[in-house]
Amino acid sequence: MGNKQHRPQIVVVTGASAGIGRATAHAFAARGAAVALLARGARGLEAAAEEVRTAGGHPLPIGVDVSDPEAVEAAATRVERELGPIDIWVNAAFSTVFAPVQEVGAEELERVMRVTYLGFVHGTQAALRRMAPRDHGTIVQVGSALAHRGVPLQSAYCAAKHAIQGFHESLRCELLHDRSRVRVTMVHLPGVNTPQFSWVLSRLPRHPQPMPPIYQPEVAARGIVYAADHPRRRQYWVGGSTAATLIGHTFAPGLLDRYLARTGYSSQQMSQPRGPHQPTNLWDPADDIDGRDYGTHGVFDDQATNRSAQLWASQHHGLLTAAGAAAGALVCALVLRSNRHASPPAHGAARTVRRTTG
Repeated sequence: MGNKQHRPQIVVVTGASAGIGRATAHAFAARGAAVALLARGARGLEAAAEEVRTAGGHPLPIGVDVSDPEAVEAAATRVERELGPIDIWVNAAFSTVFAPVQEVGAEELERVMRVTYLGFVHGTQAALRRMAPRDHGTIVQVGSALAHRGVPLQSAYCAAKHAIQGFHESLRCELLHDRSRVRVTMVHLPGVNTPQFSWVLSRLPRHPQPMPPIYQPEVAARGIVYAADHPRRRQYWVGGSTAATLIGHTFAPGLLDRYLARTGYSSQQMSQPRGPHQPTNLWDPADDIDGRDYGTHGVFDDQATNRSAQLWASQHHGLLTAAGAAAGALVCALVLRSNRHASPPAHGAARTVRRTTG
């Protein structure tokens, strides 16, 4: 958990006041890390800091809008001044709009891109300014299956995640070129039970929901922490639905277009109407609007799972490859052994047949 001086890891998590960011901060805190919590909402930050403290970590809550590069840079400076050199930076903050393309306003789309894409860029650049001279550190980009595969009603979010994917790939090539020991990896997530569906700007007639199957934020957090510990891989997939989506998009994108056209509207909405007084956090944090701490989980606990066999498989792909190779070798050995013990050809019978036919 620490460096050569056995100090606690210094971890920065953006979007740490709720959802995946908050679950990730808690997971790092449980290992004794000092966790800087970057987010906008004061109520959520306060509660997340207390959770980090209770879990065994040392919290540093900082109110910051990641769309502001100067504010992110100032936050990074404060983290290193008060906690020490940053070891891990996790970009998880985002905002979005649920609506058909023609119903998303230009200012709304720009805001989503400034938070969800440029927020990752600002965080990454702030981290690199400190990590690159030390030749040490890890940056984790929290991605999505939607970084590779667009879905209806989430054009702004999909565009931002696609942009992050391209940015990540460019940066990784540059770090490899420089032979840098700074690592960057990306974790692609499925639909997750977070509070965003209770505060997202939505123009859908019914309450928005994650596209099933739905996973708990702790599943995502485990994947993010594992990626931070093993950052040599360029990306990780979390959830069987993520793997299925990305594989389907690779081999049958047109078929997936038609499938999502049929199912994408209904699968992203609950049966109940959207609440008329639901807060919207696109411009201001929801907990500042209504004074609530929205916590880590959304309203889908009864549908969400806290397990992912695919996540385990992703983390143990080397073991599974070795097991597959061993199984294949065993099958080959059994086949060869069976062939050695098989009866030789009936040469006499063959000669008899030839004499008869002659």
